[in-house]
Parts: sequence; structure tokens; C-alpha cells
Amino acid sequence: MLDLALSVCCSSLIFVIFKLFAVYRIETLYAIITNYFVASLVGLFFYTGTVDPSYVAQQPWFLGTLLLGCLFIVVFNLMAKTSQTVGVSVASVATKMSLVIPVIFGVLVYGEKLGTIKIIGILLALAAVYFASIKEKQISISKTALVLPLLVFLGSGVIDTSIKYVQEVHIKENEFPLFSATVFAAAAFMGLIYYVIITLKKPFKINLRNILGGIALGVPNYFSIYYLLRALQSPTLNSASVFTINNVAIVMLSTLLGILLFREQISIKNWGGIGLAIISIILVAIF
Repeated sequence: MLDLALSVCCSSLIFVIFKLFAVYRIETLYAIITNYFVASLVGLFFYTGTVDPSYVAQQPWFLGTLLLGCLFIVVFNLMAKTSQTVGVSVASVATKMSLVIPVIFGVLVYGEKLGTIKIIGILLALAAVYFASIKEKQISISKTALVLPLLVFLGSGVIDTSIKYVQEVHIKENEFPLFSATVFAAAAFMGLIYYVIITLKKPFKINLRNILGGIALGVPNYFSIYYLLRALQSPTLNSASVFTINNVAIVMLSTLLGILLFREQISIKNWGGIGLAIISIILVAIF
């Protein structure tokens, strides 16, 4: 449970850092690319073995890291587009409700058992994510814009499912830092390609704020994945429980941090969502 709690804290810290980007006028895209390089370097720093590129390329999880690196960049841009087009709350709901994909995967592929109480807890978790994220302001959404949250939902779910699959089948625990570093290196490489494409149209000047923002983001970003991998090794919690608790706790903690640090206003529905989140975590974790 400690690994899961640390993963939740690191993931929630990422939301706080994103919030600070607006305060310090940090350009998100360039900070994100820097963050992937930093996260990769952190992983290499904590890897105790010898780093040999040829050894990494021969590992059974190497192709999985390339897939995840591509997904990280693609889903991030989809989330940004969804936030701008449909709204931040819709993007948040789509991202966190994707927990149903790895949960279903765990049941169908690994034969994980879900008792009645756990199923109730997961259903409450979905309701908690919705009510904790929903805003009072109503927005009109075109049919075309509905595709964006759907893609975010699917992309986020595929990322979580891929992490579970690679962790279950291919990775030894002592290789977690190396695996994480390779995933972030792949994401950084894809980010560089995207950067080169967009700078052909709009030249970019190096900005120290963007670099510092990327460094601040990269460290918790690395540990959010590292501790999630360790949590998935838990002998007491199956992957359905881990992903449910992880996603719901992130929504709950990031909402509370928004209130405490940025004095964000939340509605009665949001408080109801936080209450449901607490109940769902108890049901999933204990029963």
C-alpha cells in the first residue's frame, strides 16, 4: 500500500505543477518534452546495473517501451486538445474513468476475481471520478468534439493496460528503473520529432522557465510510474484494485490540493464525489 500511496502523491503533485505552469508562464509542450528527458535520467540514476544500449534493445519489454513512449506523447496532446475544446473537467473524467479498461483486462486475461463488494466499489469509483470532476458551468459540445474525450479514454486505458501487461510478463523488479527510463527516453524522442515538426512553422527560442518546469515535472513523473509498477507487484491487491484506488485517489487528492493551495471553489457535487471516492477506496482495498 505504501508504493501505491507514493504513486498517488507523485501523480497528484504533477497536477499541482501543471497548475503552476500557468502562474509562471511556462509553455507546457516544451516543459513536457524536457520532463521526459529528466524522468529518463532519473531512472538511469537509480538503476544499479550497467546501462548497455544493446542489452536494452534485446530485452523482451523493449518494444513495449517504444509503444508506451508513442502513447505518452499522443495521449498528452489529445488531453491538451480535449481541455481546450471541451473543457478540463471532461478531459479529467475521460482520463480517470479509463480505469475500467485495465480492470476488464485483468479479469479477462489474468482471471482476477472481483467479489460483489469490489464491483460495487469500482462502480462507486466511476461515480466518484465524475462527481469530483464535474463543473457547474454547462458547455455545449458538438458531435465532432465528443471524439476527443473518447480517444483520451481509450488512450489512457491502453497505457495503464500496457504497463500492467509488460510488468506482468516481461519485467524483473530490479529492472523497473531501467524500464521506466527507457519508456521516458522513447517519449522524449517522439517529443523531439514533434518539436522539430512544429518549429518548422514557428521557430522556438530556448527559455529557462520551460527547462526548470520540465525538471520540476520530470522527477515526480518518473516516480509515479516507478511506484505504480511496484504497487502492481503487491501480493494483497490485484491490478483491478490497484488501478481503481490509484485513479480515484489521484482525483480526490488533486481536488483537495486545489482547494488548499489554490483556493479553488468546488460544488456540493464535488464534495459528494470526494465522499464516494473515500468509500470506494475502502471497499476496494479492504474487501
